[in-house]
Amino acid sequence: MSKTVDQRRTPTRGLLLALVVILCSVLVYSFYIRVQIKHLRAVQTDLVDRNRRDSLQLLRIENNLNALALAMRDMLQGDEPYPLTAWESQFRRLRVDLDDALLKEDQLAAAHRTPEQRQYLATSVSDFWAEVDHVFAVANGGDEKAARALIPALQTHEAGLSSTVSRQLVENNRAEEEAAHQIESIYAGVERNVFVFLAATLAAIIVTGVLITLSNRQLFARLAHLSEQRSELAHKLIATQESTLQFVSRELHDEFGQILTAIGSLLGRAEKQAPAGSTWARDLHEVREMAQSTLDSVRSLSQALHPVVLDEAGVEHAIDWYLPMMERQNAITIHYGKSGSSQLVGSGAGIHIYRILQEALNNVVRHASVQEAWVRLQFEPGRLLLEVEDHGKGFQPDPSRRGIGVVAMRERAELLGGNIKWLPAPGGGTLVRLAVPKERLNA
Repeated sequence: MSKTVDQRRTPTRGLLLALVVILCSVLVYSFYIRVQIKHLRAVQTDLVDRNRRDSLQLLRIENNLNALALAMRDMLQGDEPYPLTAWESQFRRLRVDLDDALLKEDQLAAAHRTPEQRQYLATSVSDFWAEVDHVFAVANGGDEKAARALIPALQTHEAGLSSTVSRQLVENNRAEEEAAHQIESIYAGVERNVFVFLAATLAAIIVTGVLITLSNRQLFARLAHLSEQRSELAHKLIATQESTLQFVSRELHDEFGQILTAIGSLLGRAEKQAPAGSTWARDLHEVREMAQSTLDSVRSLSQALHPVVLDEAGVEHAIDWYLPMMERQNAITIHYGKSGSSQLVGSGAGIHIYRILQEALNNVVRHASVQEAWVRLQFEPGRLLLEVEDHGKGFQPDPSRRGIGVVAMRERAELLGGNIKWLPAPGGGTLVRLAVPKERLNA
């Protein structure tokens, strides 16, 4: 049940939804931009560029019509000593160029121009050339007077054509202005939507960030609660362990020690009453020595579980008693040094300092592969400093593989309100350093 509740409280769904919204917004806006750019390109290509090329052809047509108008004016004035038929080649050349311009203009005609409008210009030009052919036919027949009489009608027709071309040029200019306004509106719309999209994306990012922040706060609060529970449990376990060890040590020392002492006394009295040199006397002596050996072992075990000297004389004397025993049991040389003025250390803090020293020296024996270690106890003005150093292979706690001993050392240091560090020793190996504030030594 709790697992289901935790899964519901996790912000994974909300974060995924926010991510999907952001991705969809990006995709939609990308599609929108693509459509707008495509439309803008079509406007620029199909309208503006095409309209400009069409206007160039209309200007070409207008130039040809102006050239025809000038030629017809000269033909009417008669200042040149040439017959009308002499102008036929010039008209033919202008006709070729005008027809080519009309053909290209028809291909580039603006989309807003109707087929009737496009057909009207072609028909008007065709009628104009028919009248021109008729004028030159009359002139070729020898009646130049009659041919000249037909020219004013040609001029009127040409003026109409010029007016039509001028109107189309004006329409092209107006269409180009409209296209420019349309392009400007597209740019303005895209720019406006860019800000809208950025605002929406920023809002989505802010919402996602808020969700992540809230999620992190929940996770950190949960981790802090779990860490507090773990620390409290570890403290209770350490306290239970120490009380159990102290109880077992007291029972061994008081109960079993007294029993073994009584057995030894009884065996001693029995040995004195036995005949000297008899087998019975020798057996009683051997049994009494075994009882004494067992009593020594029980006392050593009692001291190892919880040294009485720690409660009676303090942690300094407990360390003085423990280090020689550690040397004898493990064939290791321990260089011990103290500095500073001794301070009163309560039994509560003293047992944790003593256990940390025990575990540090056990790690030297198990991991360092050396026969020497250095222990330093320093009483500084504001703290107590305990250092255990070796010059062996070195031992650094692995966060992924934390042993019980290392965890217990950290927890005990936390109980003391201090800190413990594993540092590289100056000469190689490991330096374990425990620092305890002075105000916590009487705990």
